[in-house]
Amino acid sequence: MRILLVISAAMLCTACLQTANTNTSQAQVQRHDGGGSVGTDTATFAGGCFWCTEAQFQQLAGVDTVISGYTGGTVANPSYKQVTTGRTGHAEAVNVVYRPDVISYDELLEAFFIAHDPTQLNRQGNDIGPQYRSSIFYHDEEERKKAEYYIQRLNEERVYNQPIVTTLEPYTVFYVAEDYHQNYFNLNPKQAYCQYVIVPKLEKFKAVFKERLKR
Repeated sequence: MRILLVISAAMLCTACLQTANTNTSQAQVQRHDGGGSVGTDTATFAGGCFWCTEAQFQQLAGVDTVISGYTGGTVANPSYKQVTTGRTGHAEAVNVVYRPDVISYDELLEAFFIAHDPTQLNRQGNDIGPQYRSSIFYHDEEERKKAEYYIQRLNEERVYNQPIVTTLEPYTVFYVAEDYHQNYFNLNPKQAYCQYVIVPKLEKFKAVFKERLKR
């Protein structure tokens, strides 16, 4: 199984650190319904810090847009400050708007399991709390079945030293995060966090997917 070989070769375990700017505005009262332009579809993933997840998915050919936001919680229109308490139930997540004729949902699943460590429960490295959980927010039954199958195979093949703890949750409401979170790495490439955390993860990610990167 191709995904097993790829993940075995390049598991990414560097976690995102929380470096929030506490002087930012409140979250936008804005939802993203998961839709895109004609010929596109949307996949939703949570794998720790959304700055890292966003930067990695942006590299892939066929991915048009990556939107950082909050989903899976119970509080309407949450702010970043609220989400980081871990009490709203939301996960930091990304909506990946992609073109299925160029990149498949299966390939996005492959990228998701490369982009973070799915064996860490409610954390990624030093980022601790349910807001940093590993989760796939499925949009339909087909996505749920595919994600379930991938997790089952990865566990059966013992690709990781520990069982995968990624949750499968139905996609409901996705709240777009504050403006300064969007396209974070590209707008702040010299920032220390980007240099020391995101860049190493990106280099590993791009090495694995070198044949499927944007030109």
